[in-house]
Order: sequence, then C-alpha cells, then structure tokens
Amino acid sequence: MFKHTTLRTTTPSITRLYQQQHSFCNSTRPEQINLITRLLTLHRYTALNTLKFTFTNHLLNQILTTLKLNPTASLHFFNLSLTQQPSFKPSLTSYCKLVHILSKGRMFDETNQALRVLVGSCEGEDLVNEVVKVYKEFGFSSVVFEILLRVFVENGLVKNGLKVFDEMCGMGRVVSLGNCNALLSGLVKEGEFGDVFGVFEQMERVGVVPDVWTCSIVVNAYCKDGRVGKGMEFLRNVEEEYGVEANVVTYHSLINGYVGMGDIEGVKGVLEVMRGKGVLPNVVTYTLFVKGYCKLGRVNQAEKVFRDMREEDPSLVLDEKAYGVLIDGFCRVGKMDCAVRIRDEMLEAGLNVNLYICNSMINGYCKLGEVDEAARVVTSMSKWKLKPDSYSYNTLVNGYCREGYTTEAFKLCEKMVRDGISVGIVTYNTLLKGFCINKDIDKALKLWHLMLKRGVMPNEIGYGTLLDGFFKVAHIERALKLWKQFLARGFFKPVIGYNTMLNGLCKMGKMTQAEQVFGKMIELGCPPDRITYNTLADGYCKYGNMEMALKIKDTMERKTIPLSIEMYNSLITGYFKSKKSSKVTELLNEIRKRGITPNVVTYGALISGWCREGRLDKALKTVFEMKEKGLAPNVVICSAIVSTLYRFDMNDEANMLLQKIMDFDLLPGGKSFEKFFEFDVGKSDVQKISSIADGVVEGTHLSSNVVYNVAIAGLCKLGKVDDVKKFISVLLQKGFVPDNFTYCTLIHALSSAGEVNEAFKLRDEMLEKGLLPDIATYNALINGLCKSGNIDRAVRLFYKLLSKGVAPNAITYSTLIEGCNKTGNAREALKLKEKMVQECVAPSVDTYSSLFSYVHKSGEAREAAM
Repeated sequence: MFKHTTLRTTTPSITRLYQQQHSFCNSTRPEQINLITRLLTLHRYTALNTLKFTFTNHLLNQILTTLKLNPTASLHFFNLSLTQQPSFKPSLTSYCKLVHILSKGRMFDETNQALRVLVGSCEGEDLVNEVVKVYKEFGFSSVVFEILLRVFVENGLVKNGLKVFDEMCGMGRVVSLGNCNALLSGLVKEGEFGDVFGVFEQMERVGVVPDVWTCSIVVNAYCKDGRVGKGMEFLRNVEEEYGVEANVVTYHSLINGYVGMGDIEGVKGVLEVMRGKGVLPNVVTYTLFVKGYCKLGRVNQAEKVFRDMREEDPSLVLDEKAYGVLIDGFCRVGKMDCAVRIRDEMLEAGLNVNLYICNSMINGYCKLGEVDEAARVVTSMSKWKLKPDSYSYNTLVNGYCREGYTTEAFKLCEKMVRDGISVGIVTYNTLLKGFCINKDIDKALKLWHLMLKRGVMPNEIGYGTLLDGFFKVAHIERALKLWKQFLARGFFKPVIGYNTMLNGLCKMGKMTQAEQVFGKMIELGCPPDRITYNTLADGYCKYGNMEMALKIKDTMERKTIPLSIEMYNSLITGYFKSKKSSKVTELLNEIRKRGITPNVVTYGALISGWCREGRLDKALKTVFEMKEKGLAPNVVICSAIVSTLYRFDMNDEANMLLQKIMDFDLLPGGKSFEKFFEFDVGKSDVQKISSIADGVVEGTHLSSNVVYNVAIAGLCKLGKVDDVKKFISVLLQKGFVPDNFTYCTLIHALSSAGEVNEAFKLRDEMLEKGLLPDIATYNALINGLCKSGNIDRAVRLFYKLLSKGVAPNAITYSTLIEGCNKTGNAREALKLKEKMVQECVAPSVDTYSSLFSYVHKSGEAREAAM
C-alpha cells in the first residue's frame, strides 16, 4: 500500500526456518513480539513471512509502539497486516501511531497518503482526538498536525482543520503561516467569516506574522460579510503594525465589497488609495468599477468608465470579461440595442462571444417579453462554437412560460432531453408554474407524471406550485389529496408548502380546513412565520371574522414577530367588510405610532372601503393624500372610484376617469393592450379575450364593468371593430350592461372605421335606454361624418347640439372646421370660427393652423387671422 525501502538479506536455510517456526509457535506472547520486532529491525522480511500468527489491533499497536523510532520497519509491518490478512482492518489508533512514526522519520509523502485514507474513512473529530492522544503518548514533534490540517482544508473539511488549529494552539504549537493562510482561505469559501477573524486573532496571540496573502484573505472576509469599512480599517492597521503592503488583489476585494453594497463613492475612494500607494489599476479593477455602475442600473456611466479606461492607460487590453460585464448591465435594464452594439464592437475587436454574454442576452430579451429574439440568440450560439447550457435553456423556458407560450416551453424541454442537456427539477418546476398560471391543470398533471417517469422526484417547490394550481381552478379535493402526498414524502419542515396550502384554503373561504393545516404544522414542529400568520389573518378578515384575525395579531405580538403593513391592510379590509369602519381610524393611528409606512394596497383598501360605504368625500381625500406621498392610484383604485361615480349618477366624471385609465395604461403589470390580451391580428379569439378579462376581474377584484370597458377600449384602439361587436355579444350573455363609456368608445371606433350609420344606431340605442350621449360621443359622430364626406349632415348635427342639451367644445369646432376646409367650404369654416369667438371657446393651435392652411388658398388669409 505505502512505499517502503527493502534491504537485501541472506535467505535462511529450510532447517533454520523450521526451527524458527517451531520455536515461534511454542513461545510466549512477549517472546513472539520480540522475535517479530527483531526480524523487522534487521529487515529480515522474508523470514517474517514464514511465521504463522494472526493479526490483531493489539499486536499491531504493540509492534508500532516498540518500533516507533524505526519508520521503515513500522510501515512494512503495517502494510503486511493489510496484505497478509485481508479480513483484518487496522484501528484508528494503529493508523494514528503510524502517521506519527512516519512524520517523525520525515517520510512526509507516506504520512500524507495515510492521512488522506483516514480523512476519507472516519469522522474528523474522532481522528483529531486520536492524533492528539498518540501525540501525548509518543511525545513526538507536531509536524503531523500541520500535514493533517492541510489535508483537511484541501478536502474541504475546514471545520475539522479549524479543530486541528485550535488543538495546536492549545498545546502551545505555532501553526505555519502557509497553513494559516490555507485555513483562512477555506473558511472564507465556506462563509465562516466569524471563524476567519477568530483565527487571525489567535495567529497574532501566538506570534504568527501575517503576509500580504493573509491580509488579502481577511479583507475579503470582511467585504463578503458586508463590513467593507471594517476591511479598510483592518488593512490600515496591518500596514501600520506589520509593514505589509497590500497588492492589487487586496484592493479588488475592497472594490468588489463596495460594488456589492452599491456604493460607487466607496469604490472611488479605494481607487484613490490605490493611486496614493502607487498600486496601478488593471483591467480587472476597471471591470469591477463598471460592474458597480451596472449593479445600480447606471449603465451610461458604466460605459463611460469602460471608454475612459483605455484613455487613462492605452496599454490596457479589454478582455471578454470587461465586455461581458457591460453587456450584462445593458441586458439587465432592458437596453438590448446597446447590448447588441457592445457585442458587435467586441467581435470587431477580435474577441469571442462567450457563454456568459449569450446567457445575459437571452435573459435580457426574456425579461422584455421578446422570447423570439432570445430563441434566436440560442440558435446563433453555434456560429461562435458555443453550446447552450442548462441555464440558457431554463431561462428561455421561463421566458416562454411568462408570456403564456407553454407549448413552446415544453417543446424546448423535450429538445433539452434529446440534446443531452440536463433537465432537472428547476426546468420542470418552471414548466409546472407556467401551466398552473395559465390554469392548464391537465397539462400540469401530465408533466408531473412525466417527471416521475423520468426519475425526477418533485421537491417542496413543485408540490407548492401544483397545490397553487389546483386552488386556482378550485379543485380542492385534488389539492387535499396532493397535500397528503406532500406530508407522506416527509416534507414536514419547509414552511413554503404550508403557506401555499393555507393561502389556497383561505382564498376559497375554507377556514376550518385552514385551521387543520395550521394545527398539523404545529404538531409536526414546523414553526409558522410572518407569512403564515398574515395569510390566516387575511383569510379571517375577508370573511369578516375580526375576532380570530385580532387573536392572530395578538399571537404575533406575543411572539415578537414584527407586524407588517400587509397585516394592517388585511385588518382595514376586514373592518370595512364587517361594517366597523369606525375602527379603521384606530388602526391608522396604530400604523403611524409603529412607524409603518402605508403602501398603495393600504390606500386601495381605504378608498375601496369608503367607496363601498358611499363616502366619496373620504375616498377622494385619501386619493389626494396618497398622491402627496408620491404614490400613484392604480387600476384597482380607479375602478372603485369609477363604480362609485356611476352609482351616484356622476357619469361624466366616471367616463373622464375611465379615459384616464386608458390614457395612462394602468392595466395589471403595466402591460399594453396588445401585450395584455396577447392579441394576434391574424387570429381573432374573442372567447379567449373574454376569459382573460374574467381572469382579471377574479384576480384583482376589479369591477367587472370597468374591466370589460377597458377591454372594449383596448380592442377599439387596435381597430378590431368586428371583434368588439362579437365581444360585447359574449359579455351581454354574462349580464354585462353597457354604460355611457361603452357606447362612447364603440361609437368612436365605428365612426373612425367609416361605419357612421352603425354609430348613429348605437346613439339611438343609448337614448332608448335613457343614457344621454355627451359631447365626446357627438364629437365622434361629427368626426365620422366629416371623414366620410357628409359635411352638410355634420354641420346640421352641430347646430342641433344645444337642443340636445350638449355644448360644443374646441374639439367639435376644430373637427368641423378641418372638415369644411378639406371640402373647400372656407366660408362655413370662417362662420364656425366666428361662432367660437362669440361662444368664448378658445381655438386650439390646430384650428388656427387649419384655417390658415386652407383659407390662404382662397385669398382670405386676412379674414382668417381676424
């Protein structure tokens, strides 16, 4: 097993061997040991092989103790015990005696080899304790500890290495600087920063003088621990006390630390210190600086640093990493054009695109929803002789799922399998989430069974995702069945699974089952967290059970679990539900006293509550308050106010607010109508649009009429008039009642599309239902008439407006004047301009422009200007 030296010996005669064997068998135990040690000492190994004896740990330990000053003989006998008697296994004590003997004899390679065998076969703590025990028995040098410490660290067993270090210090033995640095470095890799600082203090106490690498390692530990300022202070102290001059690696640790904190000023400070010490920045230094700006999203400044580095030092050669950091920065903020520009510049410089850059671009395109572009990056990687890895594919799979293209995501997953790319739990969980978000629970279940078939066992995240999917489609029985499997798999501790189950049950109002799950959680020893309590309290609040909600709040306070704004948001909603709005003021005072900042949801709950109680004055006051705090009302808040305005017959105000929703695009997620409805111009799917609208109503608790009106307006903006008609037919079957905004939006769309007669039919339908068209509706009709060349009819409608109780505005006049000019009726245009002046309606810039443009041709420019 181990290398050893064999000396040449004279082979004994058969008679002498027989005599030795006969004498050995009839001798006492001490005599046998003496004979074995004598033969080993004389290197008569062949004679030793003829003796018949059984290896035991007692025999081996006695021989090793006797021969402790003869490493070659000890190693030979130890190896003999391994080869002559395969069933025999030397004890830990025997191994420890051997390594002490070998290290004493300066047979360091053999010592190292024996220790590696030990480290791989026994508990580290037991090994250290036994080495200490033999050390005290033999009284040899401590060099074996140095070798053991190094072996532990090289094998990633830094905690065991730390124990060796502590034992050596406890015995007054000084650990070498090289081993100290190796231990410190290993502790940093493991994130054991407290131990790093403790080891350094112990080094100082026993007199180990640190070098520049020690300094760099400890500074790096402070930076990774988030205490960069402390790292700077440590560096100054070490430089003063030991005269250690930090190198560029040390400063890079500090820069990286400040970058992680997003502290650009700190980075600049380190650069100043470097220049003051005469340490020249290199390409890595500037790359870290670029990374710092990119982390803050300040990509323009990052590019400036990137450009400036060559001006400061023309000898610097920009590498793929420098380009990659800048490209990744642009990708993270969605500036893909800039990312492509830098990538092309990099290629022109003769550098190669690497996997990191490709993955950054895939991720960037997916974040923007441009999954086709992301897919093109994947397919183009082959021209750079790169192969997509699991991250490339997983990012694209996630991108497809986020955009609702789950079929494409699944096909990509199958391609991964065919191409030999590892399809692990992350990929399957992403696909599973995509199916569940789209409420395609049948495909989710098929995927679940496919995972099992392929030997991929779902983890707690997968179970949580499928549970959530079942609740989304109200399959409570399936959810309960899956929950039993979750517990049967032994997932007792992950709180995420319990929280998902509680969230689903609470949303469905199944509070009894929710209480049972909570009880099981306590029974199995999984401590509830803040989300658990918030979920339960929210469930009780939604159904008006304020007594139980307040009990949960008391429990959290008793357990010193911080109360969040989410808890108070639930309580506000609960008090409004249970008709106890007087308690809301008390809650608001409590929020202020605790220093908790209200968010948009808080104001939404207050505004919705006051609107339901008909307190429009309080609702609007709350809107003004949230605007003063710099918070913008979202579609939920606007929906509540619009519904209340309609209830109070304030139709004009309601329509104006609805129009603002359209103008400012306050739809969930901030997506445009095209994105929100995923509308394919070539493939109209009204039923799908209707389902999406219903999902928004269900998912956001918006007024259905508001959501339907926004959907109708979105389709009208896309010019899909025929689809709007079909969509309204579907909505009418659901009990949808068109209001002023619905009619106004559709009349405007029909008029713009040239279907003026259809638009007038809708106007008549409005009047039959007792809905009075406003000026916006008539402006749409007049615009349609003008576009279709029916100027006379448009003018007649204009002069009837006052009799209909509607006053023309600047848009009315502007539309008519432009129509008159286009048909060459300049005199009618001038009459309208005079009427505007008489009615004190201020002409717009467009009105004047139109008049000048057309009247000038008739030689009546002077009249137009008057």
